[in-house]
Amino acid sequence: MLNKYPLWKNLLIIFVVLVAALYALPNIYGEDPAVQISADRNATIDASTMDRVRNALDSVDIEPKSVSLENEQLLVRLNSDNEQLKARETILDSLGDNYIVALNLAPATPEWLKSLGAQPMKLGLDLRGGVHFLMEIDMGEAMSKIIDGMKDTVRAELREERIRYSAVRVDGTAVEIELRNDEAFQEAAQYLDNRYQGYVLAENEETRTLRLEMTEQKIAETRDYAVDQNITIMRNRVNELGVAEPVIQRQGSNRIVVELPGVQDTARAKEILGATATLEFRMVDSENDVRDAMNGRVPFGSELLPMRDGPQQLLKEDVILTGDHIVNAGVGYDEYNRPQVNITLDGVGGNKMSLATKDNVGKPMATVFIEYEATDERDEEGNLQFTKSAEVINVATIQSRLGSNFRITGVGAQEAQNLALLLRAGALIAPIQIVEERTVGPSLGQQNIDSGTQAIFWGFVLVLAFMVVYYKKFGLVANAALATNLILIIGVMSMIPGATLTLPGMAGIVLTVGMAVDANVLIFERIREEIKDKRSPQQAIHHGYDSALSTIADANVTTLIAALILFAIGNGPIKGFAITLAIGIITSMFTAIVGTRAIVNSVWGGKRLSKLSI
Repeated sequence: MLNKYPLWKNLLIIFVVLVAALYALPNIYGEDPAVQISADRNATIDASTMDRVRNALDSVDIEPKSVSLENEQLLVRLNSDNEQLKARETILDSLGDNYIVALNLAPATPEWLKSLGAQPMKLGLDLRGGVHFLMEIDMGEAMSKIIDGMKDTVRAELREERIRYSAVRVDGTAVEIELRNDEAFQEAAQYLDNRYQGYVLAENEETRTLRLEMTEQKIAETRDYAVDQNITIMRNRVNELGVAEPVIQRQGSNRIVVELPGVQDTARAKEILGATATLEFRMVDSENDVRDAMNGRVPFGSELLPMRDGPQQLLKEDVILTGDHIVNAGVGYDEYNRPQVNITLDGVGGNKMSLATKDNVGKPMATVFIEYEATDERDEEGNLQFTKSAEVINVATIQSRLGSNFRITGVGAQEAQNLALLLRAGALIAPIQIVEERTVGPSLGQQNIDSGTQAIFWGFVLVLAFMVVYYKKFGLVANAALATNLILIIGVMSMIPGATLTLPGMAGIVLTVGMAVDANVLIFERIREEIKDKRSPQQAIHHGYDSALSTIADANVTTLIAALILFAIGNGPIKGFAITLAIGIITSMFTAIVGTRAIVNSVWGGKRLSKLSI
């Protein structure tokens, strides 16, 4: 009896190992310290910017490894960490405030590997470092937006019910309605009583005023809602950034923690996460003279706003639509190759836009860009103070009744991308400010990597030595399988887009190394037993592998199920451990059963043997 694999099976094994080795290769090239430069609003990155950067670095005797223009960003690769810090300061001084200059680590993967789609595997916050943001929500603004929405709702319903009122206004956490006469007062009181859950209706017959006051429970629910909504939006924004295994969680009553491991562009991450921009669509007030408004005579119900790169605009205060109803936004180009943002609204937003534009065909409508900026000041209750800025970015004449799809022009290319990203991710319900920003430095991550690598290395060496001493030549076969297993794990981890190696993930690799040895020990012990039962070496190999297969499969399948459960219910580092464990189990079964069998067959399978070196 001879043990042989067909040629196609040997070729398939070699192919799998070579592909895994190819995709594992980028991990040995490491990363270059780099400086990444992107343009802020009203700035561009082009060849002249590249020349300015080169000249600035020349002036301080820094010779960069390369300066390249990629995706409208400049990437300056440097030779050392010391040069990186000095280069950043020099470039920042040279370019000024219109550019975002951030420190980064750029993969040093050769171009021929990049062309094959090979990239180094992503490392977690505990290994590579990353950024940690602590964000605080402006609860005052959140409550204000919600109570303003309530005011608009009450006003619209009273109008629909034809109940005459003098004024509907906001007073703290309440909506006050002033009725015109006693009859309207009675009708409104009857209509509004118990209509809104979480609000208490108070009546004042003398002043014919009704007051819808938010209850304490409603206030608490509203605050929780604001935090939960902002966490959801943060998660959407992080997903847009493509960060694997981020940590986004609530801290306290009004704070959110965001941890982004291995972020390449920290400045852009900060810009996107901290942005509180949104849009409003309003009609232009064409009935009044804008020059009177500019002289201080702003008509009631209108507002004077600056226009980007143009004169001031007089707009109606009533908002047709806000960014809350935008479900999708993408960047495109018009017939003159100018950037534009294509917007899709939800059903409610589409109806609102349709109703608002139905009777206003031929009239101008403005798109208002609103941005909140933190002032680093707090009020008496300790809440952060924000300044709100609004500018008109586009005024267009309504050509026909609009629906759920339309476009915005008047923005730059980079701004269009950022605006589309923010609108896709959703508008924050309240402004936020980054109150703490920490960078988990490479030094701490490097210590973890060194410790983990040493654990894997020494564990590996001891296992290799034991296998060679105890199983002789078959021990060498097992060692070859272990090395192949490690290459397969790294290769697969590098190929999976969302996989990230963390410190628990390294523990998973160490565990699978032990399990891979365990499978080989089972096989080799079976072969020894077969030899003791006076079977020939070829029969011993055949029966040894066949007998051990079911035991190995049982043990690994149960562990694989546990890993899948961990992945399903776990989060962050636990998920990382589950991923490496699951990948390691599959690759170790492949190398221990199929891989070693192929080597054993190739070395001993085709020969007449009198004994085995095991």
